[in-house]
Amino acid sequence: MKKQYSDMIPGPPVTKKNSQQIVRAGKGGRLFIKQSARYEQYEATASYFLSPKPPDPIDYPVNVKCTYFMPSRRRVDLSNLLAATHDVLTKFFILADDNRDVIASVDGSRVYYDKENPRVEITIKPIDEEKYRKWKEDPD
Repeated sequence: MKKQYSDMIPGPPVTKKNSQQIVRAGKGGRLFIKQSARYEQYEATASYFLSPKPPDPIDYPVNVKCTYFMPSRRRVDLSNLLAATHDVLTKFFILADDNRDVIASVDGSRVYYDKENPRVEITIKPIDEEKYRKWKEDPD
């Protein structure tokens, strides 16, 4: 049975795209992109608060609504915030994947200001649309 999932990650939401570092693996090794320490701390916080988890990662079409409460009124890119949250939800096995077959929509996602209590509130609801099918199952 497809169920709704809700959770909250306290603290200022962080994006992956800011402050990435290019790092060399060992002496003369390959270059790779490393996430900022700030983002890595955000992931660690998320892993602690994203529980209880669904018994199995969600692998059916859902709407992932994220309501962000930022600690300042600085400009923020909603799409970058969503990408980071989707990656966290996938990394910690809340979602099976963050492609369009699982995340069908992000309807209702918003960014607000809350200096005293920054956070992201996440609500995942199944899509009940008959026409929405996974692409790998519908080869047209």
